[in-house]
Amino acid sequence: MKAFFFFFILSISILPQNNPKFEEYFLDETLRIDYFHIGDAKTEMITIDKMFRYGIWAGSLNHLIDNFNNGKYYLKIYDYNSGNLIYSKGFDTFFGEYASGDDGVNGVTKSFHETAIIPLPKNKIAFVLEKRDEKNELKEFFRTLIDPNSIYVIKDKISDASVEILKPVNNGDPHKKVDIVILAEGYTKSEREKFENDLNRFVGYFFEQEPYKSQKDNFNIYGVFKPSEESGTDLPGADIFVNTELNTTFWSLGSERYLMTEDNLSMRNLAAFVPYDAIYIQVNHPRYGGGGIYNQYCTYTTDNQFAKYLFTHEFGHSFTGLADEYYTSDVAYNDFFKPTVEPVEPNITALMDPKNIKWKKYLSEGIEIPTPWEKEEFDKFSYEWLKERNRLNSFVSELKRNRAPENEIKAAEEEYAMKDKKQSEKVDKYLMSSKYWNKVGAFEGAGYQPKGIYRPMLDCIMFSKGDKPFCKVCDEAIKEVIGSYTK
Repeated sequence: MKAFFFFFILSISILPQNNPKFEEYFLDETLRIDYFHIGDAKTEMITIDKMFRYGIWAGSLNHLIDNFNNGKYYLKIYDYNSGNLIYSKGFDTFFGEYASGDDGVNGVTKSFHETAIIPLPKNKIAFVLEKRDEKNELKEFFRTLIDPNSIYVIKDKISDASVEILKPVNNGDPHKKVDIVILAEGYTKSEREKFENDLNRFVGYFFEQEPYKSQKDNFNIYGVFKPSEESGTDLPGADIFVNTELNTTFWSLGSERYLMTEDNLSMRNLAAFVPYDAIYIQVNHPRYGGGGIYNQYCTYTTDNQFAKYLFTHEFGHSFTGLADEYYTSDVAYNDFFKPTVEPVEPNITALMDPKNIKWKKYLSEGIEIPTPWEKEEFDKFSYEWLKERNRLNSFVSELKRNRAPENEIKAAEEEYAMKDKKQSEKVDKYLMSSKYWNKVGAFEGAGYQPKGIYRPMLDCIMFSKGDKPFCKVCDEAIKEVIGSYTK
């Protein structure tokens, strides 16, 4: 058996890959594969945890192969008997972000729990993970044989009397829709009504935004409510910790506004109550913060002045794999994008080939590449604000750590909110005054890098805070991803 499987490993790469027919290889159910992703910047390994069989398959029956070429990692499923590639999906990981941070670079090994969701194979499969190398080329680094009919595949009924499912948007067959699940986090039993009100508010925000607005009929949205013991989320920098269902926390990877969870198991168990293609975690908290990982999940807080922007920005990461276009804010990564390597994300470029830029067909007529813009003055006042923002945030955290009177904390938070709003308005006014406003070109400054990485337009939801549209390139990328689930 070992010799045969070794031959199988070598041979599948040279077999022709045809577009697979769903009914030939899969049943209309879900196989969830949980695993541990362990390592640091230089080493990583995968160990399978558990597998679960349940529900219907939420994804498309027609688009089983992911041709977007996005994400640092790729999941690939090969039929064991024929060697055919029958399913694939690009994705990013929290592990990948950790590995690029200080601890990962310094060799501190850490373990992350992750999940692959695939349609239920009829027969044995090769479960393969690939990772991009320094040239962004995919290389296989893990492979294992999985028998979906094994007695060790868990088939427990999904049930929990404390869980309630809401359906604010229900347009039918999950196979032909984008199915989004929004999970409650930091809502106590007495805050159940607030969860529903927040849910409906954010669904409204979602469909105010193009291109989602024009494609509302292509979505199903579910809300899943399970009460937390306590309200809110953790703020380690303020020495505040609460008992919540999904264990979200600010200061993730050391970034004060980065709000994430490492409790993948609880998240996936809660999401499993409905068919889903994408996961939102709705966090009951007033502080601005969130995060998004491509084809994994995203988070957002409910009660801050930039709530609509936050909701749509983070979903841009997790659903479409859009990169951050900003570069004047602190982040938890080191050299996440390199000017010497072309990023795979559709909305930023290292401009390795200026004559064939990846969004060439959207360029404004006669635009200069790279496109000059009023960057020096923008950088000056943006970095000044970064220093002030960090000072204000540190002051608020200090007040909370020291359990200062509520009126002092409130005053400090209101000062920050006021100044943050003024800065956002200043950015909007400055960019809109440029002669390149609404032009598609290649503007230097993107992907956390002030030099060497370029964005398509001066402004976009992926660049700055506020009520604004996606740029042309992001808009078209989102449409393509929606089509992959619905056509």
